[in-house]
Amino acid sequence: MDQILTYIQENIFEPLPLAKLAGQAAYSPYHFTRLFKERMGISPLYYVSSLRLQKAKNMLLHTNLSVRDIGMEIGQQSLGTFTTRFTQRVGMTPAQFRQTAPEAPRYLQMLKELDNWRSPEPALMNHSAVRGTVRSDQPFQGVVLIGLFPKPIPEGMPIYGTLIGSLGPFEIPNVKPGIYYLMATTISWSTGAIDMLLPQGTLRTRSHAAIVVHSSTELPHLDVELHPPKLDDPPILISLPVLMNNFLGRMGGKQTNVHVLK
Repeated sequence: MDQILTYIQENIFEPLPLAKLAGQAAYSPYHFTRLFKERMGISPLYYVSSLRLQKAKNMLLHTNLSVRDIGMEIGQQSLGTFTTRFTQRVGMTPAQFRQTAPEAPRYLQMLKELDNWRSPEPALMNHSAVRGTVRSDQPFQGVVLIGLFPKPIPEGMPIYGTLIGSLGPFEIPNVKPGIYYLMATTISWSTGAIDMLLPQGTLRTRSHAAIVVHSSTELPHLDVELHPPKLDDPPILISLPVLMNNFLGRMGGKQTNVHVLK
């Protein structure tokens, strides 16, 4: 499977139909898809589309190509389809993403100046809290972004989430019953704008097993271990400045006018 992941990453701009990928692995499409989902949590073609959107993010920041041309580079013939998919999975339109770089460091500075990292409690606490501790063997000073997502890939706004100003305990309150996947990544205080928008080298983690929240059962304490990027980590598609901006808004009305996906 590592060879297949490498093959996909090295040939991401080439046509990669399921039959071709399965042939590379010498499996039938059915068995290849099953094995791939066991390892990655998502289907092969969904993984391919995610990597292509990551490439689109890179091109938006590092080239002068038009949004339409970038969409075509990653195989999207329709500007409308590309814009819709990008917005759903990144949290803002391609044009907005391209314009975010100058603002991103300001959000990080605002977070650094926060005196209290605990966001206001919901008015009604009718549901369970997800609690845990974030650890890492790597030295780190900065922000940890933690989200509960409907799929095992950090895309779109998390259903629930929080930020903490250091490694250590976290709490996500009032989580309704459901099935979630915990994803976390970091932004060090020295991170530049481009690395915030293209977080390819940040510490991160993902829950391979789903977190099942029941209405009447207290969840066990989660040990969340951050690590450097691995070959089988899915790309971080959600724009981290959007998450920072959203958190600042919850902390007391400091939210800016950056588009936030509803």
